[in-house]
Amino acid sequence: MTQEEAISWIADMFNEPAENLTPDTPRDSIPEWDSLGVLTLMAEMDEKFGVVLSDEDTEGMTKVDDLLQTLRQHGKLES
Repeated sequence: MTQEEAISWIADMFNEPAENLTPDTPRDSIPEWDSLGVLTLMAEMDEKFGVVLSDEDTEGMTKVDDLLQTLRQHGKLES
């Protein structure tokens, strides 16, 4: 998966236009990245990529790039 594809996936998951998201987009500026959004993120990461996130993993995510880095670390995103 390319970074562009990953950002598009993140945008779809949080009901945001992809053009509104960059790696530097803060989590706070994405209204649906709330507590319910975190549960959705955890389920999607497990279902789509086989990556199980802990509460600590998600708490440390403060911007889109943190999610992209997690995908990179698990070999799901091209470097």
